[in-house]
Amino acid sequence: MKTTAINATTSLILAFKLCKGVAPLTQPILANHYKKFVPIVGINQSISKNRYCSNTFAANSSMKRLEGKVAVVTASTDGIGFAIAKRLAQEGANVVISSRKQNNVDRAVEELCKLQLNVVGLKCHVGDAKDRKELFEGTIRKYGKLNILVSNAATNPAIGGVLDCDERVWDKIFDVNVKSSYLLAKEALPWLRNEKNSNIVFVSSIAGYDAFELLGAYSVSKTALIGLTKAAAKDLASEGIRVNCLAPGIIKTKFSKSLYESETAEEMVLARIPMRRLGMTEEMAGIVAFLVSDDASYITGESIVAAGGMCARL
Repeated sequence: MKTTAINATTSLILAFKLCKGVAPLTQPILANHYKKFVPIVGINQSISKNRYCSNTFAANSSMKRLEGKVAVVTASTDGIGFAIAKRLAQEGANVVISSRKQNNVDRAVEELCKLQLNVVGLKCHVGDAKDRKELFEGTIRKYGKLNILVSNAATNPAIGGVLDCDERVWDKIFDVNVKSSYLLAKEALPWLRNEKNSNIVFVSSIAGYDAFELLGAYSVSKTALIGLTKAAAKDLASEGIRVNCLAPGIIKTKFSKSLYESETAEEMVLARIPMRRLGMTEEMAGIVAFLVSDDASYITGESIVAAGGMCARL
C-alpha cells in the first residue's frame, strides 16, 4: 500500500482544495482552521521520526506522578515487567523488583541503579508462599508501606489446543498465571488498605479476549485474570483501592520471540495487527504508569488492551 507523507506544503494544497468551490462565507472559516492545522502537522512530522515516542517521553519527562509511592512488580527483571518497574521508578516511585532467580534480580537492580532510580530487588517465585511473604515483608522493612502491586508473572510450558492440554501443564499454568495473582493481591491487601488511593494491576493478554490457537490453556488463564480484575475492583472500590488490568498484544520480548524470530512467522503475526508492527515494552509500561497514577483516579475494573488494533472483544 502506497502512503504519502503529509508536510506543510501538502497540507496547504489540501486546504486549498477544501476551500475551492465552497461558499465564500465558508472559505475564511476553513482558512482559519488551516492556520491551526499547520502546527499540528509539524508535531505529527516530529512524532513520525520516532514511532515509539513513549521511549522519548519516559527519558525526558519531568513528571513525577508517583512521587513517594512504593510499588512491587513481579517478574520484573526482563521484558514488560522490567519496563514497568523502570517507568514507575522514573515517575518517582520506590520500586521493588523481583524474579525467580537471584542473579536476574541483581542484574536488573544494577542496571536501574545506574540510571539513578530508587529500586531494590528480592528473589520471589510467585508460586512459593514463603517467597511471597518475604516479598511483602521485605518491602515493608525497606519502605514502611505499599501503594502499588503489579502482578506480571506468567508461564506457558507447552503449546497446543486447549483440550489437548495435559492436566499437569494446565495446573501449572493456572497456578502461576491465575492463582498466584489472586494470592499476591490477597496477601498485599492489608498493606494496601493502610494507604490512600492504592492500586493493583494484573497483566493479562490480548489472548484473553481472542484465544491464540496454539496457546489454548494460556489464553484461558488470561481470560480468568480479566474476570479477577472485575470482581476484585467491585469488592475494593468502596475502600478507595483501584484494580485494573493491562492486556498487551504481541510485544517484542523474549517470551514472544517464537512469534517473530523468523521472517515467515513475523509476516503471519503482522498480518493480524492493523498497525502492522509489534508493540514495545515501554509502551506497555506507560499504560501501567497511567493506571496507577491519579490521572486514572476514576478508572477501576477496566482492562486496557494495547494490541495495535487487534480484535479485543469477548
